[in-house]
Amino acid sequence: MKKLLLGLILLLGGSAVTLYLCPAALLATVQLVALQQAELGTERSTVGDLSIHYYQGGPRDGETILMVHGFGASKDNWLRLARHFTQDYQVIALDLPGFGDSSKPYASYDVGTQVERLAAFTQALQIKKLHLIGSSMGGHISALYAARYPEQILSLALLANAGIDSPQKSELIERLERGEANPLIVKTAQQFEQLLALIFVEVPSMPERLQQALAQRSIANSAHNERVFAQLVSRYIPLEPVLPKIQAPTLLLWGAQDRVLHVSSIEVMQPLLQRPSVVIMQDCGHAPMLERPEETAEHYQAFLDSVAAEAE
Repeated sequence: MKKLLLGLILLLGGSAVTLYLCPAALLATVQLVALQQAELGTERSTVGDLSIHYYQGGPRDGETILMVHGFGASKDNWLRLARHFTQDYQVIALDLPGFGDSSKPYASYDVGTQVERLAAFTQALQIKKLHLIGSSMGGHISALYAARYPEQILSLALLANAGIDSPQKSELIERLERGEANPLIVKTAQQFEQLLALIFVEVPSMPERLQQALAQRSIANSAHNERVFAQLVSRYIPLEPVLPKIQAPTLLLWGAQDRVLHVSSIEVMQPLLQRPSVVIMQDCGHAPMLERPEETAEHYQAFLDSVAAEAE
């Protein structure tokens, strides 16, 4: 990342001063470069009364991979993973309603409601079949989607998904049960640093100005995120009863050192799924597609290859 920014400075000349002084401009520039590297473009679709923003790239006649981000995140979380798949697949990474650049009405954001919004989105884009991959809250949504709409799903990949009562409680769950402040809700720059330390074993290297921009964005969304999290808790939908309804091959991929959602969730999920595969990444935290994108891509590609071979 630092080499990338140095190249940008040399390329942009005097504009580099603006990038340094304005963290938001720096963030936008880094996103633009990442989009170009992933061969993705920015798109927007109106679904009902919602404006849904998404990245799209790859061959339009190829099989579709739909990527669903986690709580407090956005479609940007998938950029470093998506670049490995746009040569062979149509890749779509959306901002769920309530997150990123998509509409944020004062409305319901429980996983059941988001599943139906996701279904309306795929219908609007006329996606009949898809490979679905979701992270954390997005994994919860993706698993419930696959159970409700099994005829659409070619494969399902769940990266440290929520929705499971794990045999061992994660650090996050223990802290919340003790009544501590939710570390996923960021209200100060210091709390953002603490959040990074919670999510990652090794925090991805980034310039201080870029981290400031990301922190500012999280702080600006804190009140909204607090309402959304409260709904996720009060309108919780457990996955255990619906997992047997998932017909597609399912990859369970987890970081062994995940402090947000405990890896022991796999022990619950694997026996309930019809066609499970399991990958546990050592020395990795809650967001493997950000912490170790190349390795995550290798595991996901191997899974997709196995699905294709099984279909032959």
